[in-house]
Amino acid sequence: MAKAFSRSSRVAEQMRRELADLLQFEVKDPRVGMVTVTEVEVTGDMEHAKVFYSAAAGTPELQAGLEKSSGFLRSQVAKRMLLRKVPQLHFQYDASSDYSMKMTKLIDEALANSPKDDNDRKDSSED
Repeated sequence: MAKAFSRSSRVAEQMRRELADLLQFEVKDPRVGMVTVTEVEVTGDMEHAKVFYSAAAGTPELQAGLEKSSGFLRSQVAKRMLLRKVPQLHFQYDASSDYSMKMTKLIDEALANSPKDDNDRKDSSED
């Protein structure tokens, strides 16, 4: 019977948890503030890992701080996970939360600007 999850996906999930902990408690770079690791994608050969993150402000300084601390993060992940081959970390800003907030705002504005429907008034008066 085949396993439900591949090894790379299990490693990616564990790496996501470890990186989130390391970024919150161990990284001392002032450019790296409150960062949320949203997802990690590890290649099948365990050579590279794409680390998707979100933050209050995805600035170039934050990206530079993450890239600068990638060597430290990689060595700490190696110690915590006991992997023979630790992937190189590539950080990429995850704009999905920005997009979802923008869409929510647009929907709220559209609902606020829409006129009341006559059918809604009739349904509420029948109750």
